[in-house]
Parts: sequence; structure tokens; C-alpha cells
Amino acid sequence: MPLEAVEARRLYRQVADQLRSLIDSGEYAVGSRLPTERELAEQLKVSRPTVREALIALEVEGRVRIRVGSGIYVIEPAAIAAPAPSAIIEGPFELLRAREFLESAIAEQAARVATKDDIDRIDAALVAMENVDHPGEASMVHDRAFHIAIAGCLGNAVLVRVVGELFDQRLNPYFAQLAHYFENPTTWRTALSEHRAVRDAIAARRPLTAHDAMRDHLAHSQERFAQNFGAETSAGAPAARKRAALSGVQPAKPKRPSKKQAKSGSSRRR
Repeated sequence: MPLEAVEARRLYRQVADQLRSLIDSGEYAVGSRLPTERELAEQLKVSRPTVREALIALEVEGRVRIRVGSGIYVIEPAAIAAPAPSAIIEGPFELLRAREFLESAIAEQAARVATKDDIDRIDAALVAMENVDHPGEASMVHDRAFHIAIAGCLGNAVLVRVVGELFDQRLNPYFAQLAHYFENPTTWRTALSEHRAVRDAIAARRPLTAHDAMRDHLAHSQERFAQNFGAETSAGAPAARKRAALSGVQPAKPKRPSKKQAKSGSSRRR
């Protein structure tokens, strides 16, 4: 038998696979509520963003339904289940962390080399963002133009393409589903003020300030997407900068709820 290439599975896919197996085995019955994000993270010994990505993946697959302020519930899968999204899809937090690292460095250099024409292009994207409804396709077009305009300051077509391709991953089903819950006119106005801070630092030729402004913008994006959507109180989202060294870690199996807990959960749903 020929050997096959070994593919490292992303941690959130491992978590999603494990939760899906527990659902299929009846550990979590249709209609039951899963443990909270915090509880799952503690039991699996992974970060909450990883759990968040796994739950979003299962929702896209039609295995769970997220009810903001209530919890995550197992649902009856469709008679003809939609195909599971490819395991090569990056999770939303993974993408935002990559952008935070790359675009912060780009903004820093842009503050050193930007011309008047470059600033004019950045300003044009900002004006367009200020005069568009969000969420919507048009707002994403102008948001993308802003980030592309900053990358364009460096005169490097490869960086422009990479920034554009990373931004376009917002269209993947996991990112789109997460944005559905947490993006609204209020978060858009907050993001706009963060964009202006980046622009002002570049125009003022303050490289370190530009770096920090872009880093903070993308870190705050992660924080906005990490707000609680389960039945948890004001424990608060974890800081975006608190990184867990999770590479190669096999998540632990979630603890099985006791019969008493299961019975209690069942009575609450009646």
C-alpha cells in the first residue's frame, strides 16, 4: 500500500470533529444544549477562539444552532446534509492574527514612504466608508480598498495581492457566519475611528504609531468577534493578545454531562 501524505489538521477542526462525533453518538441529543464556550475550552484545554471557530464550523454544517444569549443547541441535521466545508478553510481568528502581524508592518513602512497621492487614495476609501450602510457588500468593498491603498504605498505588487487575498477570506463561510452575529452599524463606526487613526499616523509620518494603530484595529476586530454568544454572564471575552501555544495539541475529550445534568437540561427545555 503506498504511503499518503500526512496533513496536519487545524486545531479548531479537531475540536469540531470531536464535538460532531459526540453528537452522532448521542452524547448530546438533538435539542440539547452544549456546554458553554468557557466550559468547552476548559474541558478541551484549548483557547476560546478555537472553540468559537469549531462551533461556527458546526453551525455552517447544520449540526448546531447558536442562539445569542441562550446557548448552542444541537439540531436535527437536514435529510440531505450540506457537504462539510473543506478542512483547508482558515478560521476567522487565524486570519485576523495573520493580518494583524502583516498589515501592522505594512502600515509602519507606509508612514515612511507614503506620497500625497497615496494619502489621497486612503482618504477616498475612508470617505466612501463613511457614506455606506453596514453590514453590506458595499462596505466590504470600501474597507478592502482602504487596506489595499495602504499596502499600495510600498509599491510592491506582491504585498498588495497578499493583503487583498487575506481580506477576501472574509467571504469564507465561517468568517461570514461569525460576522453575521457581531457586525452592525455600531461596530462599523468603531472600526471607522480605528481606520482614521491608522490614516492619521501614516499622513503624519509616524511609523511606530501607524504600526500600533493597525495592530490595535485588527486586535479589536478579534475582540469584537469574541464576545459571548452563549448563555454566559459578563465573564467577558479573553484579551486578543492572550495567545495559547496550541500547535500540535490534541484536544482533550469534553466531559460527559452527568445523568442529573442531562435530566435538568431536558426539564428546562420543556
